[in-house]
Amino acid sequence: MLRSLSQRLALLALILFGLSAPANAQLQLRIGGGAFQPMPIAITDFGGDASLGLLVSSVVTNNLRRSGYFTPLDKAKFPESPGFDAVPGFEKWRSAGVQALVTGRVGRDASGKLKVEFRLWDVTSGQQMTGQQYGTDPANARRTGHLISDAVYSKITGLGGWFDSRIAFVDESGSKENRRKRLMVMDQDGANVRALTGGEASVVAPRYSPATQDIAYMTQTSGQQPRIQVINLETGTRQAIGRMDSMSTSPRFSPDGRRLVMSVQQGGNADIVAMDLASKSQTPITNGNAIDTSPTFSPDGSKIVFESDRGGSQQVYVMGADGSNPTRISFGEGSASQPAWSPRGDLIAFTRQRKGSFAICVMKPDGSGERVLTEGFHNEGPTFAPNGQYVLFFRDPGGEGGGKLYMVDITGKVEQPVPTPSYASDPTWSPLLAGR
Repeated sequence: MLRSLSQRLALLALILFGLSAPANAQLQLRIGGGAFQPMPIAITDFGGDASLGLLVSSVVTNNLRRSGYFTPLDKAKFPESPGFDAVPGFEKWRSAGVQALVTGRVGRDASGKLKVEFRLWDVTSGQQMTGQQYGTDPANARRTGHLISDAVYSKITGLGGWFDSRIAFVDESGSKENRRKRLMVMDQDGANVRALTGGEASVVAPRYSPATQDIAYMTQTSGQQPRIQVINLETGTRQAIGRMDSMSTSPRFSPDGRRLVMSVQQGGNADIVAMDLASKSQTPITNGNAIDTSPTFSPDGSKIVFESDRGGSQQVYVMGADGSNPTRISFGEGSASQPAWSPRGDLIAFTRQRKGSFAICVMKPDGSGERVLTEGFHNEGPTFAPNGQYVLFFRDPGGEGGGKLYMVDITGKVEQPVPTPSYASDPTWSPLLAGR
């Protein structure tokens, strides 16, 4: 028996994503034997301003398809072209195999400001599930497509949105012997790419602040010590962080964006320190005869996950934010490095190296439930989407080329390339832009 989308939402989240669901929810979308079937959905061309309407509906279509959880119906198979104010012919859409339908309209007011509207329909029940209106400048038409995508995705999956976000990464060009590494930023779908540095100094390991539009990264000019820089994307201001007489690496922001944790190397050891960005005062977190690096706060700021060779090989540890009670959580074959805490707090992603291959893995914060999401010759640099459902990383196949960006969902069932202008590495995902 067919059930309405509103009845299926919570159990879809429960089965596919491991979330809780109400007892009265019914299941339509099933996963069996690892063969998950995405939900069939149709996104009609938005009416009104034809060119901008097509732009917005195309962004929505591409976003939902890239998520891996939806299969947009080919326009050639649409049974009708419903107007925004008309009730769709649900029986026609059911016959076309569609379970959800998105309609929309783009207009302009007297001042030229855009008014973008959409409706999400449950084709099975014939009911509108949600709808919204956005007023914006025409230059932000693509962004309304991301906002609509988030609204549709969240309503159907029960998960937070992630389409209205950006990705910063290291753009790599030139030969491997003389590679130019610039910091770039783009929309999560690869649009609106812009360079933040000119390539005069190599950029490594950028990280977005979870609370602000700041990015911290390590940069090095020939003959000088590596330094940490922080750039604000809204103002363009930059500041150098750390002391000139030591090498600072792996900067990560606190949840409120007011502090950085980083690895500071002096001699053969590397310890983790925290810095208050306003006062520039530093507080040591670890102090020992080991290389401690890649520190990352938990979403609530109470703990730090990091990698260390204190046990003989590089492994992942968790400690209190003040350095108390460091506990190893990665075990098994090979080394574990580059930990990243999910914004939901439920998982830690990391890179595991073993037998000449690199796997992107996730585990619970206590080290249990380790799973491989994807494995190959060289996969590194995991970073979570704002909703914690996808992990972005880079893959380098070797040879004379370079890395490319990919994303994989936390079930390991969906893996997608992320377009970049050239070779790319060291990705970092921004928080949602809404309200910023």
